[in-house]
Amino acid sequence: MNEPVITDIWVYLSASPLLGLTITLIAYGMAYRLYLKANSSPFANPVLVSVILLIVLLLVTGTSYSEYFEGARFVHFLLGPATVALAVPLYDQLSRLKALWLPVTISLFCGVVVAAGSSIGLAWILGGSLEIQMSLAPKSATAPVAMGISETIGGIPSLTAVLVVITGITGAVTGTRLFELMRIRDDSVKGIAMGVAAHGIGTARAFQVSNQMGAFSGLAMALSAFATALVVPWLVDLIGI
Repeated sequence: MNEPVITDIWVYLSASPLLGLTITLIAYGMAYRLYLKANSSPFANPVLVSVILLIVLLLVTGTSYSEYFEGARFVHFLLGPATVALAVPLYDQLSRLKALWLPVTISLFCGVVVAAGSSIGLAWILGGSLEIQMSLAPKSATAPVAMGISETIGGIPSLTAVLVVITGITGAVTGTRLFELMRIRDDSVKGIAMGVAAHGIGTARAFQVSNQMGAFSGLAMALSAFATALVVPWLVDLIGI
C-alpha cells in the first residue's frame, strides 16, 4: 500500500480541528531544536521563531486564523493549569520571598505605573489616537487580564493581545542581555523584573535561566496582572484621559 503523501496528510488535517494543535506542536518543536542549536541564544527564542513559522504557514496555505484556532484552543486551555503550576517552584522560594516582600511590592507598583504611563505618553507624543493609547496601557500584563482592562478603559482588546505578545517576546529576547549589561546577578531580582515587564513569555525564558528566576518571575507576573487591573484605570482617570 502506498504511503500517504504530504498533500494528502494536509488535506486530512485541514478538515480537522487537529490542524491547529498539530502545526503548533510541530512549529514549537522545530523552534526549540533551533534554540538548542543556537546555544540557547535569546535571539532564537522558541516562541518568537514558532510564531514566525506559523504566520508563514497560514499565509502560504491560505488558512484563516479561526480555522487554525479550532485546534490551537487546546493549547490555549492549558495556559490556565500551566500558570497555576507556577506555584510549585514559588513554594520552594517561600523563605526568600518572605525576606523580600517589601522590595517586591515597591518594584511591582513602580513597574506597573512606569509601563502603563510610558506607553500612554509615547503613544500620545507620536500622535496615537485615544484608542491606541488605551490599548497600549495594559500591554505588560498577561493577555487575558490585559484584554479585559483594555476593553474597560476604551481600548481595542484584539490590538492589546498583539501588543502583549510583542512585549513578552521583546522582554524574553532582550531581558537577559540587559541584565548582563547592568551587571545584575541576583536571580530573584532578575525574575521580578522579567515577570513585571514580560509576563508569561518572559517567565518561560526565566525558567530557562534558573528555577529561582522563574519562580520570582511567575510571582511577579501574577501580582503585576492584579496590580495592573487596579492601577491602570486609576492612572487613566488621574491624567484625565
